[in-house]
Amino acid sequence: MPNNTSESRVAKLCVDKGLKMTEPRKVIARVLSDSKDHPDVESLHNRVRTLDPTISIATVYRTMKLFEDTNIVTKRDFGDGRARYEEIQGDEDHHHHLIDVRTGKVIEFYNEELERLKVKIANDLGYELVDHHLELFGSPIKKN
Repeated sequence: MPNNTSESRVAKLCVDKGLKMTEPRKVIARVLSDSKDHPDVESLHNRVRTLDPTISIATVYRTMKLFEDTNIVTKRDFGDGRARYEEIQGDEDHHHHLIDVRTGKVIEFYNEELERLKVKIANDLGYELVDHHLELFGSPIKKN
């Protein structure tokens, strides 16, 4: 159950970016901050409704679009046909995703060697790396 005693990380980002924080936005921001996964709108709506049953799915869609447009969340495509959302992280929380193609499970990971390789590839091609998105799709290796 979300903790409503303090402002959520997402709500703080919204305020920092000058967004008006309506009650529905506060609830959606709280649920998103408390999420340990990468929820889609329907999943967010189900969670939000446990706190405020008056919030419609249309409100969740509009709010997520606003959060995306103001760089508070990023939309991800993990190959399951659903737009998933993730709070935009600072450099200190940088990570990538490995998606299990059988179960849809999303595993977050960080790899220093991969970080160096991305920069090297960009430099070798005459570019400075400024941004990227990386999702790996795989199936578990059977162990004998």
